[in-house]
Parts: sequence; structure tokens; C-alpha cells
Amino acid sequence: MQLLKEKILSEGVALSNTVLKVDQFLNHQIDPALMAEIGQAFKERFEGKNITRILTLESSGIAPSVMAGLALGVPVVFARKRKSLTLDENLLTAEVYSYTKQETNTIAVADKFINDSDVVLIIDDFLANGEAANALAEVVELAGAEVAGIGIVIEKSFQSGPQKLKDRGYHVESLARIASLSNGEIKFLSEVNA
Repeated sequence: MQLLKEKILSEGVALSNTVLKVDQFLNHQIDPALMAEIGQAFKERFEGKNITRILTLESSGIAPSVMAGLALGVPVVFARKRKSLTLDENLLTAEVYSYTKQETNTIAVADKFINDSDVVLIIDDFLANGEAANALAEVVELAGAEVAGIGIVIEKSFQSGPQKLKDRGYHVESLARIASLSNGEIKFLSEVNA
């Protein structure tokens, strides 16, 4: 997705060899026009899979998921990382480790929002080690639902997550694939293979 790559190059910052900061347009401040394009790109990649619902993780996955939900005409559910007084029974839960925050969280979704007749598209902002996507897939599978695929806004292809998900048999579509963040320079996979 060219527009996303341009945004990453112009506004993203490689903080280290493994951390990419994109708070200008994705995970703090949100660029609505870009999110609309991202939603359309996910629709094109997953159309025809009979998706009934989108599942994401709060909070950075919500914006791209809502736009994909709008494009596909399906509801969006987000797994909560924090305890809530209103989210207290009949929960589907999984553990997820956040490399960026260096902590493990229990994520939860009320079971009334995903059932065994659902075909669920998982969407997240980043794919690095695959922990979040695997936990979301676990929630879908606990409900007895089908994982239609996993849509990722930015994949760090040099980390283990993409291969882990493919090894588990998931259809993964990433809109931008980062090959390297070495020396503060952002390189996309297509540039390295060229």
C-alpha cells in the first residue's frame, strides 16, 4: 500500500533496530483519510471470505478495524486489556505479552460478541513477534469460530511473528512489510528483495 509506505517514511521514526514509532498517524494521532484507505485495502484482501465480524485489540487496532468493518459491512469487536466493571462474566480470555510495554496482559471479550457461527477477521496495527495476533486467534478459537485471516497494518518482517502465524496456518495480509530498521533507516521488504 503505497500511501501507507509514504506515511511511514515521512512521519515514522526508527527508535531502534526493532521499534518503529508511528504516533503521527496510527497509534496516538490518527489520520482518518489514511485509515479509510487502510480499511478499503483490507476489504480488497479479504473480500469473499464470508467475514461476519472483525476482532482487534485495544487501542491501536481499533481505528483500522473500524474502517475495515465499515468497508466490509460487519461489526467490530475489540478485546480489552484492562479489567472493567461491565466486563465481568462469560468471557473469552487469552494471555498476550507486549514487547513494547514489556508486560503480559489478559485480554478479554464477552462471549456474546463471538460465537461458533462467526467467521472472524483479526486486524492489528503491528506484527512483530505475533503475540497479539496469536492471543486474538486463541479467543476466536475458544468461541468455536473460524479465523478468516489476519490483517496487519505494519509487519516487521525481520521478527518471528509473520512466520509463527504462517506456521499455524493463518492467512496473513500485511499492508506494509518492514525489512529493516537498522541505523535509523526504514527499509521495506520489496526494496531489500529488489
